[in-house]
Amino acid sequence: MNQRYYSLDVFRGATVALMILVNNPGSWDHIYAPLDHAAWHGCTPTDLVFPFFLFAVGNAMAFVMPKFQQAGTSVFLKKVIKRTLLIFFIGLFLNWSPFVMWQNDAPVLKPWQWTTDDGVLHGIRILGVLQRIAFCYFFASLIVYFFKTKGAYVFSIVLLLAYWFLCYMLGTKGDPYSLSGFFGTHIDKAVLGEAHMYHGEGVAFDPEGLGSLMAPIVQVIIGFFVGAYIQQKGKTYEMLSNLFVAGAVLIFAGFVWDLAFPVNKKIWTSSYVIYTSGLAIITLSVLIFLIEFKNYKGAASRFFDVFGKNPLFIFVISGLLPRLLGLIRISNGLSQTGKPVYLSPFGWFYEHICKNIATDLRIGSLFYALCMIAFFWLIVYILDRKKIYIKV
Repeated sequence: MNQRYYSLDVFRGATVALMILVNNPGSWDHIYAPLDHAAWHGCTPTDLVFPFFLFAVGNAMAFVMPKFQQAGTSVFLKKVIKRTLLIFFIGLFLNWSPFVMWQNDAPVLKPWQWTTDDGVLHGIRILGVLQRIAFCYFFASLIVYFFKTKGAYVFSIVLLLAYWFLCYMLGTKGDPYSLSGFFGTHIDKAVLGEAHMYHGEGVAFDPEGLGSLMAPIVQVIIGFFVGAYIQQKGKTYEMLSNLFVAGAVLIFAGFVWDLAFPVNKKIWTSSYVIYTSGLAIITLSVLIFLIEFKNYKGAASRFFDVFGKNPLFIFVISGLLPRLLGLIRISNGLSQTGKPVYLSPFGWFYEHICKNIATDLRIGSLFYALCMIAFFWLIVYILDRKKIYIKV
């Protein structure tokens, strides 16, 4: 990316760093409220991370789309399809990894699906963060390439309104935006099967499911619009002021729409797209002002910059490494039922180092997450020093 837009690298890197922070607490039972997702409706700082990343995907798309248009449709389709499939299957690989699990004190291959002793069917989750990125990138690329900028504006409005209509009309009457009333879960169960869906809500419900795919596509398209506008206007105060205005308008529109269609990350509502896109634009505008206009390139920008140069790689490693280390079992005494308790190396570090820092266990949990950021930063820093950039 042209160094004139160094702020976009920093924005993307900061988003990846926050992803690692919120995905790697020492204990999920001890988290500060801003570092946890909203229970259902609403939006915490953690709920901004994923839409900000999709927004950054759109920013990057704006810089490569002119090359695709010059190369022709066949080259465009080949590259976009290839990248989509790679990101999707890397996500599936991450969900299935490390392909081995402990069963009856013996390591066994992790099957596609299995039944536990209590008769519950479990399986490898098919969708996830990377899979959603892949789908959104694919459809946003097609819309922008074939319908151009004006057509993409219209398409985005149609997608957001159509998704609202589907949620309201096909959801449970009287409560269409609830966990049990969301229409998309029926689609995911029919296509994916309950065993291969996310169960973090206590039931089969996938926050990155197919039923909620329409709106986040627009998140990428909005990021594309902003990236293209920055290139068109260049480093001017007109560009910067217009971005601030656009961000403020979208935030206000998101608040208004929230009155009828609640801001909700887990079903990725249209109001959530508008609101978080507005915040992303404001955040990026501040970074542009500080970095491009005031030429601030201090320690903070350099810290996040290296994350932004290998974003997908470090996200995958941050998810894969704890799973691999989870196969290593360190004895940690006996449970209340007399069974042996084992910890992974990372788990041992939290239990015996981080957890003992303070009586407030949230402090130790946060310290562990910050250590994870430092650890993975060191990896991308070394890669950057060696000029190694792993792109998909």
